[in-house]
Amino acid sequence: MKKIFFSALLLGAALTLSAQSKYDHYYVDLPIEIEHVQEVKFPATSVNIAQYGAVPDGKTDCTEAFEKAIKELSKQGGGHVIVPRGVWKTGPIVLRSNIDLHLSKGATILGSENKELYVQKNDTLRDGSKKCNALIRASKCENIGITGKGVIDGQGFIWRPIKEKKLKRGGAAEFWDEALALGGTIKPDDKTYSLWYPFNLNPELGIPNIAATAEIQEKMRPHLVNITDSKNVVVEGVTLRNSPKFHLVPTRIQNLIIENVTIDCPWWAQNGDAMDPGNVQVALIAGCHVSAGDDGICMKGGVGEKGVEAGPQRDFLITNDTVYRAHGGFVIGSEFCGGMQRLIVKDCMFDGTDIGFRFKSAPGRGGWCEDIYCYNIVMKNIREAAIFFQSGYADRSAGGRGATDTDDKSKFYPEWSNFTFRNITCVNAQKAVDITGLKGLPVHDLLFDGVSFYGVREGMTIDYAEKLTFQNCIMTPAKENTIKHSKSLLWNGQPME
Repeated sequence: MKKIFFSALLLGAALTLSAQSKYDHYYVDLPIEIEHVQEVKFPATSVNIAQYGAVPDGKTDCTEAFEKAIKELSKQGGGHVIVPRGVWKTGPIVLRSNIDLHLSKGATILGSENKELYVQKNDTLRDGSKKCNALIRASKCENIGITGKGVIDGQGFIWRPIKEKKLKRGGAAEFWDEALALGGTIKPDDKTYSLWYPFNLNPELGIPNIAATAEIQEKMRPHLVNITDSKNVVVEGVTLRNSPKFHLVPTRIQNLIIENVTIDCPWWAQNGDAMDPGNVQVALIAGCHVSAGDDGICMKGGVGEKGVEAGPQRDFLITNDTVYRAHGGFVIGSEFCGGMQRLIVKDCMFDGTDIGFRFKSAPGRGGWCEDIYCYNIVMKNIREAAIFFQSGYADRSAGGRGATDTDDKSKFYPEWSNFTFRNITCVNAQKAVDITGLKGLPVHDLLFDGVSFYGVREGMTIDYAEKLTFQNCIMTPAKENTIKHSKSLLWNGQPME
C-alpha cells in the first residue's frame, strides 16, 4: 500500500520538539523520536452555570443554561465554564474555541432521557434514520477542554439494545430483568435467546421513540463526547460513564491530550467503545483507567479516500494506562485507510480483556502501518488471544476465521507490518498469538522480543504470515502451534513449522 509522507508536518515536528512542555516527562527513553503534545491553555476568566439558571436536582433541564454560559464566556474571549457539585441534567452541549468545561469534584452532567433533544432534524438518511448529536461536541475549534474531577453520564441504558445471551452467559441476568421492567421491544436473537430494544418503553417513563422502528432507532445512538476537525484538545481528570454508544471520539484533531481519565461502561454494553481517536496527529493518552463494552483504546484511521485525505494517525504516546473489561486493550481498526505511523504503547496493563493487543481490518477498510512499538506491558486473565491480527475481520462468518482472497475489487487492503513487541508478560490467556492475514498480502515483519506467555491454554495459530521473529521468548507450559500458508517464522533462532 502506498504511504503518504508529509515533509512539512515533519519539519513542524522537529521545531516543536525543541519547545518545553509540561508533558515532556512522558517522552523519556522512547525507542523512536515522536512529536510531543503541547499544553492547552485557557484564559483565567470563569463563569458558573448556576448563574444562568441551572439547577442541580437531576430533574431540571439545564440545556439552555449551559448554552448561555458558554456563549457569554466565548464573548469574553474564553475561559472556564464551572460545573459545581450536583447533578445537572442536560441535552447536547456545544463547546466553542477557548472554552474549558470544568467539572468540580462531586459534579455530574447527566444526559437527558429526552431523545428528541439529540436529533439533527434536517438530516434524514436513506433508511429513515437521522443523525443524533453527541452529549458534548465541538467542531472546527481551537483550544477545547473537558477537565476536572466530575462525571459525565450518558444514561446509555435507555439507548442501547441488550443481548440476552451475553448477559445470561456472563452471569449478569439481573440486567436483563431490569431491561424488561422498562417495557421496550423484544425480538429473537437466535433459537434460544432474545434481543431487547429500548423502543416503546413504558409510557410513564416519558421517553419518546425517535424513529419508526426499533432497528432504525438503534442506528441513531449518539456518542458521549465527539470533537472533530479541531486543534489543541485536552480531556483531563473526568469520568465518562454509560454512553449510548462510544464514550470519547476525537476525530481529525491536531494536538490531543487525554490524561488521568476514567471510562466506566458495563462490559455487556453494545458498541460501548471507550476511546476511539481517528486521524489524529500528535496525541498523548496517559494514566487512564478503562472498562468498556467494546474496544478499550482504539485507533481509527478513516474509510477510503476520506481517510487518506485526513492523514495518518501519527505520533501517539499511550502510557501508564490500565484496561479492564473490554474487547481489546489496545486496538487498531477496523478502519484505518489513512494509515498508522509512530505509535508507542508502553507501561500499560490489560486485565480481563477479551484480547490484549487487537488488530482487525478487512479489504476496503485497511491501510499501512509504520513504527508501531508495544513494550513494558503486563497482560493477565485474557479471555481469548493475547496478541491478535485479523485481515478479514469484517468479512468473516460467525465462528469462522475466513482469510480473504485479494481478488477483491477494493484497493484498501490492511497491511499489518512493522510492529515491535518487547518486554511483555502475559499470564493466563486462552491463546498466545492468533494471526490471520490475506492470501497475497500476509501479515509480515513483526518482532517479538522478550515476550513471555505463562499459563496459556493454547499456543499460536498463524495463517498467511511471514517474517515473524520471536527472540528471547517463553511459552510455558509449551503448547502446539498451528501454522498454515506462512514462511520465515523464527522461534528463538529456530524455524517454526
